[in-house]
Formats: sequence, C-alpha cells, structure tokens
Amino acid sequence: MGRTGCCCSGAERLASPSLVRRFRPLLLLIIALTSAARIGQSQVITPQCRIQKCTTDFVSLTSHLTLAVDDFHVEFCKALRAYSACTQRTAKSCRGNLVFHSAVLGISDLMSQRNCSRDGPTSSTYPEVRHEPCNYYSRTQHVHAHAHTRNHSHTRPGFLFCGLFGDPHLRTFEDSFQTCKVEGAWPLIDNDYLSVQVTNVPVVTGSSATATNKITVIFKPYEGCTDQRVYQAVTDNLPAAFDDGTVSSGDPIHISTGSDGATGKVRALWISERSPGHHVELHAGYIGVTVIVRQLGRYLTLAVRIPEELAQAYDASRDLQLCLNGCPRAERIDRGGHLPLSPPSVGLRFQPPHGPRYSSQTRLSSHGDRQVFTAEAAKERCRDQLEVRDIYFHSCVFDLLTTGDANFTVAAYSAQKDMESLHPHRDRWRIYPGGSAASTLYAQPLRLLTLFLHFCTLSLV
Repeated sequence: MGRTGCCCSGAERLASPSLVRRFRPLLLLIIALTSAARIGQSQVITPQCRIQKCTTDFVSLTSHLTLAVDDFHVEFCKALRAYSACTQRTAKSCRGNLVFHSAVLGISDLMSQRNCSRDGPTSSTYPEVRHEPCNYYSRTQHVHAHAHTRNHSHTRPGFLFCGLFGDPHLRTFEDSFQTCKVEGAWPLIDNDYLSVQVTNVPVVTGSSATATNKITVIFKPYEGCTDQRVYQAVTDNLPAAFDDGTVSSGDPIHISTGSDGATGKVRALWISERSPGHHVELHAGYIGVTVIVRQLGRYLTLAVRIPEELAQAYDASRDLQLCLNGCPRAERIDRGGHLPLSPPSVGLRFQPPHGPRYSSQTRLSSHGDRQVFTAEAAKERCRDQLEVRDIYFHSCVFDLLTTGDANFTVAAYSAQKDMESLHPHRDRWRIYPGGSAASTLYAQPLRLLTLFLHFCTLSLV
C-alpha cells in the first residue's frame, strides 16, 4: 500500500541531525528574509536597520548562479562576502535585531561550509552575465541584467510545461488537465521555433480511448546556432539521433556537465539517450527547450519545457495547439476535469471464459497481456506507484479500467516524475480532481518550500 500525504519523496529525512546541521545556515537566512518581509515597516526594524536590503541584494546576487554558470564557487563566496560587508555596515543600527543576528550567523556558517575566505573580492550589486548567443539562459540573462541595472527590477524568463501520456491525458501550458480522444495526428506545439506533433491510435476495440504511437519534433532553423533538425519516434523505434543521423547541432556552448558545478562544452542542440529504446531527452540550449520522450509498453509519452515568450511566438493560422489551448470540446472524454471511471465491461467488453476461475480482483482478458480490473484492484495497482492521490493517480485508475494494460501504471508514474523535473512552479505540481480541498492543503507549504529549495540547491552544488 502506498503512503499518502507526503508531497516530496524523502522529505521525512530532513529531520536527521546531519541534514539539520547542513541546512542550518540556509534556514537562518530564510528566517532573515521571510521575517524581514513579514515585519515590514514595524518598529522592530527601524529605518536605519537595512538588513532587509542586505538580504535582498544577496538573493539578487545569487539568483543567476546555476550549474550553467562558470566559477560557481568563486561567485558564491564573493556574494557571501558582499552580504557580510553589508551587515557590518548596518550592525550598529541593527543591534538587538533577531533578523540581523540570524543573517550574521547564517553567513558565518555558509562561509565555513563553502571554505570561503573572509578577505577577498566581493560581488557587484548588478553582476554581469556572460553573453553567449546560442545559450538561451545566457542570452536572456544578458538582456535582463541590463534591464535590472536601468530599472532596478530583476525579472527572470518564465517557462511553461506540457505533458501527454496514457489514454491520452494532456496537461496544458495553463496546467489544465484533460483526457481526450484526439485520434490521428494532432499538433501539440507549433510556433516559430519548435513544432511537436503526436499521432494517437485506438487502444481497445469498442472504446474511444487512444494512445500515442508516434511523436515528431521539429527544431526550426535558428541563425548562427543550428539548422533545422527533425526527431521522430514510433513504437519500438526510439532513436538516439535525428532523422539525418546526427546527435547534435550548432557550435559548442558553455553548460554544466556535473553535479559538482563543473562546466564543459556541449552543442546548441543535442540528444541524450538515458535508457536505450525507452527514454530519450532532447536539449535545445539555444532556445531553452527540453523534450523528454519515453516508450512504456506499446505507447509513447511526452514532456516539454519551453520559455513562455517562445511558446507565444506564433500566428493566427497556428492556433490549433493542444498544449496551448487544450483539446477541442468534441474530443474531450473527461467532464470538467472529472474522469468517468467506467466498469470494465465498457472498456474491454470482457466475457469470462469457461474453465478455471480467476481472481475477483483481476482477470486475464483475451487481449494478450491485458487484464480486466475492478475499481479496487485498479486503485491498489496504482497505489503501488503513485503515493499521492492527485490527477496522475486518477488517470492511472482510469487507464487500467479502460484498457486493462498495466503498462499505463508506469506511464502515469513516469509522466509525474518528468513533470516534477521540468515544471517550473513547484506549488502547481499537484492537481486534484474538481479542485478538491487537498489542492489547497498542499499549495501553501509548497510555496514556503520554494525559497528553501533555492538555497538548498546553492549549498548542495
């Protein structure tokens, strides 16, 4: 039986003494930041105590520090020294201030952990980011950094997520979750930079359920970075190369290659085969796009992360995009997000054979390796893979009842994990049928975790 109520795998281990010691400086800095925001203009922090600005500047200095940034350790230490210098300048006016002392202690602990010397260069308030025209993050950060200097406001490029899996279930850019028929070829994404099309075929005779057996991804030409490249996957043929046989395109760009923050050179567009014949990832660094394609059982799943500004770059003739606008109403199977959990007879039209009796929970059907599940058996099977009863769990149950193909359980699980790795907003990961109370229950804690995880990433690198 799976567990419920845990929104992050392994979260229970955060209470271990070693992790508490490791994350103490991060927690202290988070206390400093959140307490300063909550206290605001109250009398606890006087106008002369500028600890809130020191903390805000530190976040600004480190917000661009990712694995794709060269000299991560050096830049992080420079930011810490700048933070420390700022606290020293406001120490007199912040005497007795809890937020101030939490920040000072947190800085000291982080300097010890990162082996940062007290003496050395400090970061500029508005750091320059290396400009590489075929690296989307570098290119956009270069633009935003200059806007930050001029307008004193820092905005990072926004990203969108879209996923398709199972029978088939679609998660749109707006996090609308739909179950559709969409038999035949349909465009998921079609803009000036990227085109993604899927082909769906019927799964079970007598049912409207379909699943994806072909995916075509077209990376359109981008001057100075790459020529057009086409990737096509079909059932039992998940290649680790583009149609022309190449595995990469464009001039090398700087990007991280290791969990320790070391950087290396990769192409502007490349393919990574994670599991031969089962899991391939397409990385378009020049436009900031990641595409994950999997084969599970006889069918394919897809997950895409794309910058919002690129997803919106299309004309009126290309408005039929399932990721953008969802499925047409006539193609919808769900009812406003609610999946009809029909009895097995509607899906497989199973007739019990004469002869040995089968379990009351599941019975083998005449469709090869397919089974007929009762509602309880389907839920039990899905709980083995999916702990939280969100829409992925309900989609798993729906697929088992509709098709009897147990591979759809793994498809739902993998789709959920791909979403978690690509979706940019952790507080929107969980979707519950019909806007249940559980959605609200999980939302606020996840928002509070977002800032914490930002600091965790910086520390663990």
